[in-house]
Amino acid sequence: MENTLYFTFFVAIAAVLMAIFMLRNALSRPEGDKKMKAMAHAIQEGASAFLKEEAKRIALVAIVIAVFISLIFRIRYGVVMLAGAFVSEMAGLVGMYASTHTNVRVAQSAKKGLFEAFSTAFSGGSVMGLVVAGFSMIGLTTVMLIFKNSFAFSAVYSIRTTGMTHIHGISVVDGVMIVSAYSFGASLIALFDRVGGGIYTKAADMAADLVGKVEEHIPEDDARNPATIADNVGDNVGDVAGLGADILESYVASIISTIAIVMFMAIADKNMTSPQYYKLLYLPIAIAGGGIVAAMLGIGFVKLRRTTNARAALSSGNIFTGVAVLVISAIIIYFFKIDYVFQGKFVLARGTANIWRPFFSIVFGLVAGLIISKISEYYTSYDYKPVKHLAESSQTGVAINITGGLALGMGSTLWPILTIALGIIGAYLASGVYGIGIAALGMLSFVAYTVSVDTYGPIADNAGGIAQMAGLDPKVREITDGLDAVGNTTAAIGKGFAIGSAAFAALSLIVSFIWSSAQRTGQISLNPVINMIGPYTIVGLVIGAMLPYFFSALLINGVSENAFLMVKEVRRQFKSDPKILKGESLPDYNRCISITATGAISKMFLPGVIAIIMPFAAGYLLGKSALAGVLLGGLLSAIMIAIFTANSGGAMDNAKKYVEMGNLGGRGTPLHDATIVGDTVGDPLKDTVGPSMDILIKLMAVLSLFFGSLFPVLPFFMK
Repeated sequence: MENTLYFTFFVAIAAVLMAIFMLRNALSRPEGDKKMKAMAHAIQEGASAFLKEEAKRIALVAIVIAVFISLIFRIRYGVVMLAGAFVSEMAGLVGMYASTHTNVRVAQSAKKGLFEAFSTAFSGGSVMGLVVAGFSMIGLTTVMLIFKNSFAFSAVYSIRTTGMTHIHGISVVDGVMIVSAYSFGASLIALFDRVGGGIYTKAADMAADLVGKVEEHIPEDDARNPATIADNVGDNVGDVAGLGADILESYVASIISTIAIVMFMAIADKNMTSPQYYKLLYLPIAIAGGGIVAAMLGIGFVKLRRTTNARAALSSGNIFTGVAVLVISAIIIYFFKIDYVFQGKFVLARGTANIWRPFFSIVFGLVAGLIISKISEYYTSYDYKPVKHLAESSQTGVAINITGGLALGMGSTLWPILTIALGIIGAYLASGVYGIGIAALGMLSFVAYTVSVDTYGPIADNAGGIAQMAGLDPKVREITDGLDAVGNTTAAIGKGFAIGSAAFAALSLIVSFIWSSAQRTGQISLNPVINMIGPYTIVGLVIGAMLPYFFSALLINGVSENAFLMVKEVRRQFKSDPKILKGESLPDYNRCISITATGAISKMFLPGVIAIIMPFAAGYLLGKSALAGVLLGGLLSAIMIAIFTANSGGAMDNAKKYVEMGNLGGRGTPLHDATIVGDTVGDPLKDTVGPSMDILIKLMAVLSLFFGSLFPVLPFFMK
């Protein structure tokens, strides 16, 4: 079974090699004229400068935490945490490099037609998808190979017979600590990249739209707008680098949560044998490897199709990849032949039929993800009634647009939540709590394809900005706008997958935390329980339910305050130099980039610190039961907020695009202005708040799992 690690390691290497090939394919396209190159270079410099400055700050935080971990536990845990942070940061940097160097080539390719533009954009986007899957699995498999003795059955057996391993008097399971440290490092980078990038991109976007489009009535991405370069930079640091770190963290969490559950199951159940243990332990690694293969096939499938319908190409690729995942997973599970009796009265006996139970969990997860993504598409695409109705209702003013958009997002939580609930029940009935983790992996197993599609959108958006700033033929902008509109919908679909998988993965991590906390005389209970009506658990639930709202407020305030400074700066430049609007002099782009970069970096730390400190505060002050309540309460409200904000923002954005396509009077009308303002309200919802919710809850869950052994059972005042 150890060969599974080598299989996935070499598949991940193949994914990185394919990423290099796709990058070379994208960079082989011409860049266009001198003006296009100048605009692209400004975007590249701005994005690179922001990420470098952000990385310096995050690296300092990561090193301090790694030292703390090394002093409290073992040096290996601190090193592994830094390894997780490193692969996450590298995936973001490589993906952003690809996007910032592909955008101008997409604009140039659009001169030849839709297919050439789409092909170039997808090549650039696939780089991010492939390195997210490749880097994350290279790192995880390497860590598990280096510390393979910590995952051996003998290590579990030792805990069974002699009690928990102790480090400085603290009870730990070494293998769980190692994979949790790796996931913690990835989560740390994801949180700061998503929050910092989200504040940056939406502050710039809001300022550019409010002053440029609404007040001065100049086109989007017009070179006369001082905020336009900062806006295009934001698409890369938020929607590419931040997205990549976000999805990588979800991907890793879904795998390590399952590994942790297996180790706790093996410690608790003295009837589990060595072969059963290894099959359960390495199955998620094998499924991840199979998913990378499926995603590579899916990317190739889309690239080889010569179609001018971008949405149809991406949707068919999604279906193709999903089917490939199921086929490959079925083959893997058949050869693994798992015969373990999963806990629960619905699993009665071992036998041939039992080996397919994990496969059914994968099916439940994958189907749930696809359903949630289609629901997201329905609520956010202008091809369907909700967005069209929102655009039509905006004829009465911006207030109706905003209230309608918020109501749309709130109402859109119904079916995704029911889908998640049914998916969890199905996955549990199939293979117990182990199945819930496997279901999350089922959603994210073809993460390389999902992220490729998500990253394609910002590249197309940037291409449209360059086309506008460089004064290209309006037909070029029409093509890039069409690609961008598809990208908005695919981004909503990707967020649906991310939210659904976050719910499953976070629940698995929380179960692992409860399992690790339910120790009896040095051993782990086979059936850990938590008193949900206990006063401290209820207090934890209430605090946990509040936390995502407070976290969201910090993020929205960060965007608003940054946008306020940007709006003042854009207005100042227009007032101090009237020649800017006449096109006779260039605005000071760098000043706007500096303002939003400085603001984003300063505003990202408080939300991050709160997410890190909360598990410690709840655990130390109120005990493990209260912390379990915080995690469960946080999970429940975070899922609702994530779905609501993602769909509200996506609908508001595409309502604007529906009008800009010429519907209901088109550009330059009061209706258009109303949808622009509505879009600026939706921007921080869909691209700052929504994506941060799943990171928040998974970071707190993995922190609780990692540091849980430090926390007392009872509140500090009950000792």
